[in-house]
Amino acid sequence: MFKPTPCLNARLRLTTKQVNGGYYKGNRTGNVGFFGKRKGTYYIDWRKVRTYVVPEGLDTFKLTPFVTKRMEPTRTQYTKTIMIGERKVEAPRAMDGKDYLDDWYANNVLESDQLERYRKGEVVEEDGAAVETEAAEITSEKDTESTAADNSSNKSPRNQVP
Repeated sequence: MFKPTPCLNARLRLTTKQVNGGYYKGNRTGNVGFFGKRKGTYYIDWRKVRTYVVPEGLDTFKLTPFVTKRMEPTRTQYTKTIMIGERKVEAPRAMDGKDYLDDWYANNVLESDQLERYRKGEVVEEDGAAVETEAAEITSEKDTESTAADNSSNKSPRNQVP
């Protein structure tokens, strides 16, 4: 790469990559004041402060945002009972993991039902086909062993399945 001449170097802008974190461009809005002579004082120049100019006729505009000042604070559904003296008092508490899981089960009924069937070892769906799990296979193997043992009671002990 070529180097610029000293005259041109004075005119080239400094980029943020050329200084290690010491050159902050900001969003180029400029400053609204100046630092005083004493350390820690900043004086605002009110002529430079950006203000919102209200359009004509907006003061007679009837539509306002729906915000009421008469609303009571919303009560939380997560409470705990504490004893103060001999009285039981309901106090708010933070949401914990059990609350999160209960909410998840309530909002994801199909998925939670499928999870419960998987945990119980009933039927799990894979690629749209119903497949029996290992627990179902084990119970069917036990059934075949018991029927084989029943049938083999009439035969010699060598032919029985251990």
